[in-house]
Amino acid sequence: MASLVTLTYSQPSRSLAPGEVLITEGSPGGTLYVLEDGRLSVERGGVVIATISEPGALIGEMSVLLGTHNTATVRAEKASGVRVVKDAIRYLERQPEVALRVATVLAARLDKTSKVLVDLQSEHKDKPEQHGLLSRLASSLFYQGSQESEPG
Repeated sequence: MASLVTLTYSQPSRSLAPGEVLITEGSPGGTLYVLEDGRLSVERGGVVIATISEPGALIGEMSVLLGTHNTATVRAEKASGVRVVKDAIRYLERQPEVALRVATVLAARLDKTSKVLVDLQSEHKDKPEQHGLLSRLASSLFYQGSQESEPG
């Protein structure tokens, strides 16, 4: 399957200087970014939660797909380049190959997250206070969609 950098070749590019903010937490969403090169930090609530440096990485996809404001601040750690997909929902509707690639990336993230949660639950099975917290986290990640679709 082609990379997102390749699949979004027709979209404009944006260069970021070190320290420049790409996305601000709480700002309106709707734009999808694809990392071409460089390194970005992701900060939520003032805490750095991730560093992105893999070409083809998605940025802004949560707000696009959920129709919400941006959930994190994304800042260039060094000179970086991104592809800019404005009105991303409409773009994804017209580009099924890109939409499938986005879904594949998100499924891989969820798979990695579930593996980490299983490992943490195994490590903390004898600590009820931590095990309970991890169980709640797992439930919120994996069962939210089915709870929303149940009548009630």
